[in-house]
Amino acid sequence: HLFRNLCALATVSGGTTRQHSLASATGSGFRRSFFSLTCSAGGSGDESPEAGDVPGEEEAGVARERCQVLVAVGLGSGSYCGSGSRSSSHSLSLYRWRLLPSFPPLRCSVFQLFVGLLLLAVLSLSLHFTCSGDPGWRRREDTAAPPKPCLPQPPTSLEQLSWGPHQLAVLVPFRERFEELLVFVPHMHSFLQQQRVLHRIFILNQADHFRFNRASLINAGFKESGNDTDYIVMHDVDLLPLNQDLDYGYPASGPYHVASPELHPLYHYKTYVGGILLLTKQHYEMCNGMSNRFWGWGREDDEFYRRIRSAGLQLLRPSGISTGYKTFRHLHDPAWRKRDQKRIAAQKQEQFKVDWDGGLNSVKYRVESRTDITIAGAPCTVLNILLECDHSQTPWCVLS
Repeated sequence: HLFRNLCALATVSGGTTRQHSLASATGSGFRRSFFSLTCSAGGSGDESPEAGDVPGEEEAGVARERCQVLVAVGLGSGSYCGSGSRSSSHSLSLYRWRLLPSFPPLRCSVFQLFVGLLLLAVLSLSLHFTCSGDPGWRRREDTAAPPKPCLPQPPTSLEQLSWGPHQLAVLVPFRERFEELLVFVPHMHSFLQQQRVLHRIFILNQADHFRFNRASLINAGFKESGNDTDYIVMHDVDLLPLNQDLDYGYPASGPYHVASPELHPLYHYKTYVGGILLLTKQHYEMCNGMSNRFWGWGREDDEFYRRIRSAGLQLLRPSGISTGYKTFRHLHDPAWRKRDQKRIAAQKQEQFKVDWDGGLNSVKYRVESRTDITIAGAPCTVLNILLECDHSQTPWCVLS
């Protein structure tokens, strides 16, 4: 309609040729000096209207109305709309478009403008599809966007009170497993929240220069876990539970081995109690914790199995789990994370003995620092622990 109005504009000139450049209009796409309208008087100037080009009074009135509309939207000047009178010395000439003043004038018609606009629309659509690759014209306006996934919200204090009277201390022996830690903490926090288990995650980082001692770290973590927790889980950082049927609730009936031989991806012997094991604090104290004599990787959990039996406790394991060896995700890469399996001096013989005297009552350590951090929204407490070694009792605490 705008182009049609422009082409139909007419005005009475005073015998001279005038040019009026259209000002830039918001959203119109016109630029000053790109297009101009030329009005020439009949019989004067370089161009005179041909026969049939001079409209009558009715057409002039329509043209003046359209001119006033253009003035209202800021695309013209009121001085060119004419007074409405007609005299023999004045004739009415159609406005004509020029791309530049030096170009020859072009006659406008509704059909020509329609074809031009159609070509421009096709060109703009093709450029849009080429640049974005998104055929938005195919979308229906009423098609709703896919919903964004909702992040789990932390429970309020009132919600946590309804979860039960018990609180779990997740004890994670740790050394140089940063990549696994970034995955473990958010996963376990979300997993335990889904089970409505109140919990605190303790990362027991061995910060000394001795060989890794998983059992002593768990003993130290047990003592540092505070009075607000009443049961613990010894949890490897590279073992993630995937099945919500694995119960992390309070094990009142006895130690509960979550990573049972029927479900663990690697270890399947009957006396295995490593990986993930839940105990009440009372039951752990009945076992006097774990032996501190195991420096390096392995054997401390086998010795603890014998402590459980000696304390008269019944070991419980999950039942009715149908996911088999796919119940857990094992993050350990043996090519990248080599385990310290060396046995030196008398360690080869000592590793099969039960340490009836040492354990929770004899662990020696110092907490260098205690830091509360958040990993991907999941809170945990990092304890930098410095273990002590009696070289006369366990000279294999160092590799020399």
